[in-house]
Amino acid sequence: MARPFHLGWFLQGSSVQAWGEPWTGAIGRDWMVPELFCDMARALERACFDYILIEDSSYVGESYGGSREIYLRNGLSVPRQDPSVIATLMAAQTKRIGIVPTLSTFAYPPYLLARLVATLDQISSGRIGWNMVTGSSDVAAMNYGLPGMPEHDLRYDMADEYMAAVNGLWDSWEPGAIQADTESGMLVDHTKVHPAPFEGRWYKTRGPLNSGPCPQGRPVIAQAGGSPRGRQFASLHADTIVASVKGTAAMRAYREDVRARAAAQGRDPDSIKVLFLVNPILGDTREEAELRKRQKLARAEAHVPRLLAHFGKTTNIDFSKYDLDTPVDQLDLHTNGHQQSLDDFKRVAGKRSLRQAMMAYRGIPGSVDLLGTPDEVAGQMAEAMEEVGGDGFLMSLPDVSRRAVAEIADGLVPALQARGLTRRAYGHAQFRDNLLEF
Repeated sequence: MARPFHLGWFLQGSSVQAWGEPWTGAIGRDWMVPELFCDMARALERACFDYILIEDSSYVGESYGGSREIYLRNGLSVPRQDPSVIATLMAAQTKRIGIVPTLSTFAYPPYLLARLVATLDQISSGRIGWNMVTGSSDVAAMNYGLPGMPEHDLRYDMADEYMAAVNGLWDSWEPGAIQADTESGMLVDHTKVHPAPFEGRWYKTRGPLNSGPCPQGRPVIAQAGGSPRGRQFASLHADTIVASVKGTAAMRAYREDVRARAAAQGRDPDSIKVLFLVNPILGDTREEAELRKRQKLARAEAHVPRLLAHFGKTTNIDFSKYDLDTPVDQLDLHTNGHQQSLDDFKRVAGKRSLRQAMMAYRGIPGSVDLLGTPDEVAGQMAEAMEEVGGDGFLMSLPDVSRRAVAEIADGLVPALQARGLTRRAYGHAQFRDNLLEF
């Protein structure tokens, strides 16, 4: 019997982002009310996904040519709504699936974040995660009154301190603190609620939280540590890790590195689920899937500047300065943003031109190529997981539509279930328990 693996969906934080793609309907007009995301949450719950992660950024891109035009014209990560509100609506429409909003440490004081996430965990009956990000854009930092982002590794030093503060706040309510005992007239046992004084170099809190306890004790922590410092952080704090590396050998090496780092810090490596980003291309036949891949690549090739602008938004690089036919290895590319993304891009690029490299890197994103009928793709996923060792996949489709969701939830997942690769029913009521089920 094949070993089962986990499924998540890495959701672009703006449904309008796919507005120019086929089969996306009138999303360019209808995006304000997140019916698509709520429909999606219900569909993925029927398919027994572990979670949906709502990706986010809190600024309008302007790195490409020092202009916002290409971002606004094409809806690249804009308009984008507050993920905590969207998470609330998605949680209200579901009963078992985990919902994971992205919230940045630079934008939320620890008390505000701990209280917000605890509240979300309460109203969802223990199904909330937090995609913990430190931020990467100076523009985003300036939106919150900061001069810019600290240096990359320093951001993780600050984040370690931030985690100590929020964990103290979540722990300020002991299990059993809420008595709700009508005979004694006691709602809360005051001896089980404690201050959470924390004073570090960058953060200071007092506590206790006034929102009451998280049903899960603390939310599920998601993280996307790619750089060595990021992996060290994720291996200490994360319950699930978003991984974006190319090829099964790199995937295995990444997972083994994170697990070794976790063990060295006293954690059980099996308590961390590493999920790899993929973008399956499905068809009723292999030929149909290959045709769809060619069509996707043709659309991407017609919009290389758009791909570069989007990549530049996360790496803070102005790619408009470079000729598209210049070999990437001749360019001096460095970033204080997403270092792992830039390292992967350079690795994929080799001696390719900038145009060719971006097509190879972003034309069809994903850690491994998945293409064919649902059963063929299920087999490819099983083979990849066998080589990697675990723990699962995160769907990362840039053109989210009801059709795309149905193809995964009602096409691919039944093929995975038939092979015993994914669950047919949730084993538990709460998110963390389902994540730790296998």
